[in-house]
Amino acid sequence: MPIAKLAKLRDPAIRAKNWRALRWSLRGLWWDALRPRMPDPIFVIGCSRSGTTVTFETLAAAPKLLNFGYEIPQFWNDLYGPLRNGWLSEAAEARHARPHHRAAAFRFFYQRLGRGQVLDKTCINTLRVSYLDKLFPEARYVFIQRDGRDNISSMMDGWREGRSDGSFGLNQFFGPAPADIAINNGEFREWHFFLPPGWRDYNHAPLEEVCAYQWITANRLALDAAERIAPDRWIRIRYEDLVAQPVELFRSVFERLGLPFTDTVRARCADLHQRPTSLVSGPPRRAKWRERHPEAIARVHERIRPMMQRLGYDADA
Repeated sequence: MPIAKLAKLRDPAIRAKNWRALRWSLRGLWWDALRPRMPDPIFVIGCSRSGTTVTFETLAAAPKLLNFGYEIPQFWNDLYGPLRNGWLSEAAEARHARPHHRAAAFRFFYQRLGRGQVLDKTCINTLRVSYLDKLFPEARYVFIQRDGRDNISSMMDGWREGRSDGSFGLNQFFGPAPADIAINNGEFREWHFFLPPGWRDYNHAPLEEVCAYQWITANRLALDAAERIAPDRWIRIRYEDLVAQPVELFRSVFERLGLPFTDTVRARCADLHQRPTSLVSGPPRRAKWRERHPEAIARVHERIRPMMQRLGYDADA
């Protein structure tokens, strides 16, 4: 064996990576042979920058749930996504679901997490609820919504400022899109956060129009799909309530999911106001858009009004 390879084998990080790959391979073989039964997942969904991360992290404190601790859009897109659907979008409908997609998901979960109920938070799944429900007819959903003005404002910040570990750009996952993209007069040459249906129509639009379209589309697809899901499997919460009364809100969510609302979880919820829920622009404040992007939000105000009303917000408050 070459000396260079021997040196790599002495590297603890490489040894750990190799051991992890071996463990996953063996678990995959075990899954293939026995197909151990696993409950359908719990999905945390919502438009990007709506509070999905803090919701996920709080629910993940429940000891009985398995989770990755990060989003897995590459996995879901590999089942059905832009590189498999001719760059239509990252959305998926019930008609796109296949039995082997369900088997692949459970195998992926079992290999990496073991046997149990999985809590998944991957924001593109907000565009894929009918697809997921076809695959997992007993799945439950925690859908979080946010006032469109604040949500869009926060998305604009995310497009521009990224996050501590990189940007929200999609080229890192798909490579360059097969279209000319010059959003906001060429400031952006790739889409960020997620690729909605009809994205090509906004490739040369102002940033606020792009973010407004993303927000409208994500919420519309989720709400439309929810109309065909039993109420006991759909939990809808508001970002504003999460900020104002986190203990009461999460106690209700935990009870509806049949999860123990322990003293540790309660303390975590009570402490939410002291920890920033934003990876981009710091602690939450009501109507932060007035400070960040008042003119841009004013330009899309009428466009987002119907969805604001559908979500139960006063668009003129």
